[in-house]
Amino acid sequence: MLDSNYFRFSNSVLFAPILFVIIIWAVYWMELKYGINLNVYGIYPRTISGLKGIVFSPFIHGSLQHLYNNTIPVTVLMAALFYFYNGIGMRVLIYGMILSGLITWLIGRPSFHIGASGMIYVLASFIFFKGIFSKYYRLVALSLLVVFMYGSLLWYVFPIEKGISWEGHLGGFISGLCLAIFIKGELPKPQKYVWESEDYNEEEDPFLRQFDENGNFIESSEAYVDEGTSDIEIKYHFKKNDESSTP
Repeated sequence: MLDSNYFRFSNSVLFAPILFVIIIWAVYWMELKYGINLNVYGIYPRTISGLKGIVFSPFIHGSLQHLYNNTIPVTVLMAALFYFYNGIGMRVLIYGMILSGLITWLIGRPSFHIGASGMIYVLASFIFFKGIFSKYYRLVALSLLVVFMYGSLLWYVFPIEKGISWEGHLGGFISGLCLAIFIKGELPKPQKYVWESEDYNEEEDPFLRQFDENGNFIESSEAYVDEGTSDIEIKYHFKKNDESSTP
């Protein structure tokens, strides 16, 4: 089948999200065990030292609730990325981390921006827009599923709640959209029907031949008779009722 050529289960579907989750939980555990604070490795906007946070900030979280809230979405979305877009999944992760981090560094408030939520917005935005752009039914369905599950995330690209890096969310959303436009990969093409082909002739269509040029149904039996079948004879056989028999 066509889908099997593009959508294949591979080790990366499980390995990539599991590895990412192990790292972010290990980093948080290390902070607790050794009593250290790694927030200084986050993104600090418009400073040279703050650029290091582009790489390190997705793995640093400020609280257990912050870490837990990011774990499930990043796992689900990253697994979906590597299943449906396996050929370009790694590029989306790397470019998304860099681009969203740079946008946060440019527009962010003077504070340390940390957490994997920026990557969550990169993944959700990319999967949604790439599916819509592809016009392929399975990828469009995935886009709608992302909207159903994580559509409420869109509100957090605006400064509606204090203490949340809406700049990181906005950077991730914009990055996902840009990557969906510019990263090309081998994807299934939308199915074309017979009437969409360039050499399609409406006059030869057996269904359309039952209607005239105005779309009115042709009641004549000629509409149902194909060429070469007009001389066919139909013979009926019947048995005469026996008048002497009783009903």
